[in-house]
Amino acid sequence: MEPRSISRKGFIKSSSVLLAAGTGMLNASAAIAEERPRLLKADKSFTLKNVRLETGFEYDEDGEVVHTKTELFNIEVHEGKIKAILPNRPDANAIDAKGLLMLPPFRDMHIHLDKTFYGLPWKAKLSKNKSVKDMIAYEQQIIPELLKTSTPRTEKLIELMQSYGTNYARSHVNIDPTSGLDSLKHLQKALENKKDSFQTELVAFPQHGIYYTKSADLMKEAAKMDIDFIGGLDPTSIDGAIEKHMDFIVQLALDNSKGIDIHLHEGGESGLKTIEYLINKVLENPVLKGKTYISHSFALAHLDKIKTEEIAEKLANAKVGIASTVPFGGTIMPIPVLYKHGVDVLAGNDCIIDWWSTFGSGSILQKANLAAQLYGYRTEFDLSRILKIATHNILPLDDKGNQSWPKVGHHADMILIDASCSAEAVSRISPVKSLIHRGKIVY
Repeated sequence: MEPRSISRKGFIKSSSVLLAAGTGMLNASAAIAEERPRLLKADKSFTLKNVRLETGFEYDEDGEVVHTKTELFNIEVHEGKIKAILPNRPDANAIDAKGLLMLPPFRDMHIHLDKTFYGLPWKAKLSKNKSVKDMIAYEQQIIPELLKTSTPRTEKLIELMQSYGTNYARSHVNIDPTSGLDSLKHLQKALENKKDSFQTELVAFPQHGIYYTKSADLMKEAAKMDIDFIGGLDPTSIDGAIEKHMDFIVQLALDNSKGIDIHLHEGGESGLKTIEYLINKVLENPVLKGKTYISHSFALAHLDKIKTEEIAEKLANAKVGIASTVPFGGTIMPIPVLYKHGVDVLAGNDCIIDWWSTFGSGSILQKANLAAQLYGYRTEFDLSRILKIATHNILPLDDKGNQSWPKVGHHADMILIDASCSAEAVSRISPVKSLIHRGKIVY
């Protein structure tokens, strides 16, 4: 998928529907908190009828995809997996999907489940807190009070995400002197309460710097706990040096058999040097290939075309992925170039109604829609492909129109959405009507 040119003015104009939809989502958040998605009791075996699945593409005389073909099916589920995919029997004694489209569930691959105002009265971002260091100081003031209710509010936040079709998240969690390990412990308690309906992988995140607030010993403790990745934060602007900060992270990951996922907001020379430094560290330690990610990586948004291609190729060769929130304004990430070179691109909401951002709806499908607008993906084919940013590369049809999902034996993880096909779901941010996780009807 090649990006099409789009002016900032044109994008803002075309985004009016998206922004209106986002506002509606936020206004509905209080109602959703009250009307929680419930884990409905279902037998270990059940059948869905009138399920719409994509079956192929329809082409015009020039070979362009003009339509996505679908058919209705019966889906048999047993012990949390798909047992059979059969021709539809409308008269079957089964749960009626009413012709809704079945898609893979969504994955929010960069979020902070431990940090949110969700569940509390509305509060906008404070404009005076502009720098990361300003925000660190603000967190040091508010975290002790927020920790008192963080577990139940995290559960509500998960339920909000489930209502938008998300059953999997990579969550960064604060490891800092203010909260100690309590942010992690409270989050783990919430995740334990949701373990039958939601999956996560955790990043130990030194939000207040590793050396700026003396978090190194806490990070070592967290690395021995039930986490999956070692995080980091802007090594030059926060800790004053790339090497000391990054060497600590890499060694901690190696010593504890963890992956790496660092926050890198820094642009310019320091941001680019950090990216290249991490790439070289991964090449020196091949065990980190495929397990290392850079979140945000805003430095990539301001490179010339030749340098962008060069860095994308280096990232792909080292198997270092990019986790993006698909930002816009002055920071439009080169996601099409990353895809072209085979870089693993993840997407997430990042903040959902917190002190870093007053936005964030909980819908990762909204991010796919935003990406489609940013990069000019308007055709049936392109819209169907960019769904992968919401599902982390799982698509119902491959690029040639062959069915690739679902398959017998797959985990029974799926959503039912009010759309005729993937392309429409992305274009219209279609409403999710049901989420099934490991054969359990969650929402």
